[in-house]
Amino acid sequence: MQKLLKPFIAALLASSLAATAAFAHAFLDHAIPAVGGTASPGLQELRLWYTQGVVTAFSSVTVIGPTGPVPASKPVNSPSNQQEVIVRLGRALGPGTYTVNWRALSVDTHTTTGSFRFTIS
Repeated sequence: MQKLLKPFIAALLASSLAATAAFAHAFLDHAIPAVGGTASPGLQELRLWYTQGVVTAFSSVTVIGPTGPVPASKPVNSPSNQQEVIVRLGRALGPGTYTVNWRALSVDTHTTTGSFRFTIS
């Protein structure tokens, strides 16, 4: 029985450390407009908050609207918060459903990706 206890404890410890490391990546926490939410026409920028600081030089955000891609600036960090990313849109958004695709390189050097939708009505 004791022969099995040491490997079991070692495996348990290793898996708990691996799980902690996995939670350190930058995942989308919330956004404006809200994930799945509705915004008013005329929206000209997106703000995305992540669970960890983001290196925007190696990150991207694209927006696809009802008629195709929406021109957008490269993402930049908020001057006061490395977890907040700002994307200025090349035009005000009109009514329709939009998809935001994001790729974030976190300060821990791991990349995460995701997408969400919102509606302009």
